[in-house]
Amino acid sequence: MSQSPTPEGPGSVAGAPNLPAGFARTFTSRYVDTGHLRLHAVTGGEGPPLLLLAGWPQTWYAWRLLMPVLARDFQVVAVDPRGVGLSDKPLDGYDTGTLARDLVALMGALGHHRFAMVGHDVGMWTGYALAADHPDRLERLAVAEAAIPGLSPTPPLFGSQEANDRLWHFAFNRLAGVNEQLVAGREHLYFGHQFATKSAKPLPDHAVRHYVDILAADPQALRCSFEFYRALDTTIAQNRQRAARRLSLPVLAIGGAANLGASVGATMRLAADDVETLVLPDCGHYPAEESPEAMLSALTAFLAPYRTGRTVSD
Repeated sequence: MSQSPTPEGPGSVAGAPNLPAGFARTFTSRYVDTGHLRLHAVTGGEGPPLLLLAGWPQTWYAWRLLMPVLARDFQVVAVDPRGVGLSDKPLDGYDTGTLARDLVALMGALGHHRFAMVGHDVGMWTGYALAADHPDRLERLAVAEAAIPGLSPTPPLFGSQEANDRLWHFAFNRLAGVNEQLVAGREHLYFGHQFATKSAKPLPDHAVRHYVDILAADPQALRCSFEFYRALDTTIAQNRQRAARRLSLPVLAIGGAANLGASVGATMRLAADDVETLVLPDCGHYPAEESPEAMLSALTAFLAPYRTGRTVSD
């Protein structure tokens, strides 16, 4: 495991804007060599390990409002997956099977064989893959605000205007190259639109600028932001195979009432036997930033048996 050089720049703890008071006293940025690639993780806290994985087009920074409280009870690991933030940006490997293996290797390099996980958006896709492919590694899984390709029903091509407004970026992001050409130099327009239209409570301007500036600063970051979607044929095929093996671990499914709502729980019940559903009122697609106190309360209750050492078999 390599921790050198020290991560720097806007994507690191040292360069991130408007962090909660005292954040840098608890959390540090580090590079972790998984054996195949180098991932950037922000770590801190005491207790059993808890992995946090954000979704498109965000970084570890999405969890900043929850991390100080979670660190009182857990060793928090908020990671940038491959292609994101300060992590390596290889040309391929953006299917959820590979992303899940990356995270298992990351946690193993940090000394964590079993852990709990919270995944949002694409992080929910990856969390499902990790739970299905590596059931011996995961104690509990909390997920938020996503449908899972290959598991959730596929929406019709000619759906409602509301569905089109919510889902059009899937087809756009899967394109091979023309999307990069259209978005390059207009990152604030494209990604700013995503944040503005999917949140019930506007995210702070500094947070949106932070996410978009990281994507705009590196052409490889822009390319990689689309690679998760370009890999969907592979991910869908994997998920159709995973669906034959139901999950037995406890799952918490969180939806924003102004976005996916109870459908997050409905999605997870297609794959798991022990699913608790929570719908957060006055919340859109970004519960960790729109409703951090409510999400913290839910995670604290859901993770309490894990924190105190009571497992599924107890």
